[in-house]
Amino acid sequence: MGLETYVDAIIAFVRDNAAWAPPIVFALAFGESLAFISLLIPAWGALVAIGALIAAGGINFWPVWVAGALGAAFGDWLSFWIGQKLEHRVAHIWPLSSNPQLLPRGEAFMKRWGAAGIFIGRFFGPLRAVVPLIAGIFEMPFWRFQLANFTSAFVWAAVLLTIGDVISFTVKWLWG
Repeated sequence: MGLETYVDAIIAFVRDNAAWAPPIVFALAFGESLAFISLLIPAWGALVAIGALIAAGGINFWPVWVAGALGAAFGDWLSFWIGQKLEHRVAHIWPLSSNPQLLPRGEAFMKRWGAAGIFIGRFFGPLRAVVPLIAGIFEMPFWRFQLANFTSAFVWAAVLLTIGDVISFTVKWLWG
């Protein structure tokens, strides 16, 4: 069963069970933001599709948005914590083990961008998987990280859900 089949099943379930939309979106956003996991299971497409379901009606935007933002923020928080605890030992874990240049490049990225790097990283898939981890490894101050983490998570969730909403509206307008 391919990834697309799972995404289709999730979307169908949410369409038929709107009350489950917030916890499902939380889980998807958490997985999408968790170090390394997001490389294996990119959930952003499902989040955009759920945004399209919001436009179709029956799903309230606000609880889904908050759930998505909190899922993303907690996923990054856990990644940050893992970086703090494992430090440079993460270099021996895939994908860093097969891409040894990622850690020094990540350090340079964090030194250049600081907290803004957390915000920037949220919007780029490959960065999203490692920026919070690197922030933890290189000891970004906790509250600076969390401010950037939660702020970017709420913006990111709104953007993904709104993209789905706009796509749904556009399709209805063109072919409705």
